[in-house]
Parts: sequence; structure tokens; C-alpha cells
Amino acid sequence: MTSVDEVLDSRLKTLLPTEYQETYEQIEPKPMRSAGLKYDADGQVAWDQIWGSFCDLAMAGGPPHKGRLLEPGTQADIDAAFDRYDEVADEICRGIKLATGLRSYASPTVGWVCVTCLSDAMAEWLVRAIVMENVAARRRGAILELPASPHFRLEKEIKNVITVIAKTSHYWLGHTPAEQQRAIAELFAAMAHEAPLIEPDFSPPKHPAKHRELAASIADRIRRDTGLEPSTRESAGWLGLECGDIRAAVWMMRALVAGNVLSRREETTLFVPINAKSDPRGTIVSDAVSRVHRFATQRRLSARTA
Repeated sequence: MTSVDEVLDSRLKTLLPTEYQETYEQIEPKPMRSAGLKYDADGQVAWDQIWGSFCDLAMAGGPPHKGRLLEPGTQADIDAAFDRYDEVADEICRGIKLATGLRSYASPTVGWVCVTCLSDAMAEWLVRAIVMENVAARRRGAILELPASPHFRLEKEIKNVITVIAKTSHYWLGHTPAEQQRAIAELFAAMAHEAPLIEPDFSPPKHPAKHRELAASIADRIRRDTGLEPSTRESAGWLGLECGDIRAAVWMMRALVAGNVLSRREETTLFVPINAKSDPRGTIVSDAVSRVHRFATQRRLSARTA
């Protein structure tokens, strides 16, 4: 019978680009120096000339690109500065086209820009990889959506969005062979058959009190089963859990994503999704966290006695 350890390892090796498949346990979250902006003869940012290499994927254990989640603008923010919002969305789309060669355009849903991926599997993989970099992302079929907001600055948030799609697309297109891409598509189909991908609900809750009750019930079950305390850090659609150290947060984040629960981390805080539509009682997320925590504890005990 295949052990849980073997299933998890197999899934991670399927999901990770080839250079990480035998080394993901050893990757350290050490950041690289940020690349500076370069400009063309017209004074526009030359987004296709900035990056010669990228740091390790957060999915593989590298540092997330953002320390805190970069989120889409709210309707109120956009209504108050719609001209600036259009400028931001246009520049993000221009940068994505130059840096990746993928088609990009403003989404009909405000706060987002669309990226047309080459397949559903590519979009599914990018959603997971980009969220783990602490940039909001969602998908509809092969259409990936990334955040935009009127407060985004060229050298900061606009660059952040373009960097993460350039980085993750680079690893998908340049480091993931076609045969592995097909294996990833098959894995996503198998996981979806078991349970849908649980991701945060980015839309404002219609019933905030019920949303808070759901978050509290998930936190209570996780505390009871694992001892993990909820974080005081608040992030819409997410519940933070204090893991105590970075290595534990990285390990649990990867294991949850391999179990079809979207996850990310901010330093030692693990974030898991709250979604009243796909997980109305929160039991899928709480059970997944409890299972992963139990397995992580068993691994640590085994390592000490080995």
C-alpha cells in the first residue's frame, strides 16, 4: 500500500519543475536582490529586458515575492480614481505581454487583469504558484486573473505583478517539459475528482457576521486538533495560523497545495482559505490542516529517532 509520505512526495515531484524534484526539502528561502527597472528609447519600462534569472519558486521553498499579500483594488477605490486605475491596468497588461509573450487585457471584473494561458493546466499551476508568492490570483478555464488597483506604483506593485507572472511563466514554459505538463494536468483532474480546489472567496462577503463565524469555527477546530493558534494578521478571505518557524510554515503550505487547498505564508504565519461557497462548514480546510500537521509531527519524530 502506498504511504501518505509517498503520495505527497509523488505529487510534489509532479508539480515542481525538474530542478527541484530531488532537492525541494533543502531549498532555503533566501531572497535575491531585486532587479532594477530599465527603460526604452521612448521612456517606457522595457519589461522584456529586466530579468536574466529568477529566485527559487515559493512553491519549491524559496522566498515569496511579497512579504504581504498583494490584493486587487476595491470597487470604492477604483470608482474614486478610475483614470489612474485604467493607467495601472494598461501598464500591467503591457508588461505581461512583453515579459511573457502572453495576451493580457483588463478584466470585465474591476480590480483584475486577465492573462490568456496556453492551457487550463498552465492557468491552474500558475494560480497555485503565484498565490504562494503572495500575489492574489484566480482563474476561469485558461484565463488567469491578477490584481490591479489605482494605488499601484510603477516601481512597486505594478512591478510586483509583472515579476510574479514573468517568474512563474518562466518556470512553467522553460523548466517544465511537455510530458510533465501533461502529468500535472492529469494530477489536477484526479485531485478535482476527490475535491474541488479550495481557494479564498475574493468577493466581499454578503453576510460579514456569518463570514466571521465561519472563520472562527475553522480556527477553533484547528486549535483543538493541532494546537496551532490563529494569527492576529487579518487578510480578506484567509485565516492565518501561527506555525512557530519558517520551515514548518513552508512544509505545511506545500503539503496543503498538494492536497488541493490553496495556501501561502507570511514569514512564520500559514494562511488557509475561507470560502463559504466551496467549503461552507470549513471542514475541508480544517481537516486538511489537521491531517498535514499530524503528518508533519510524525515526520519530525521519525527524523529525531533515525
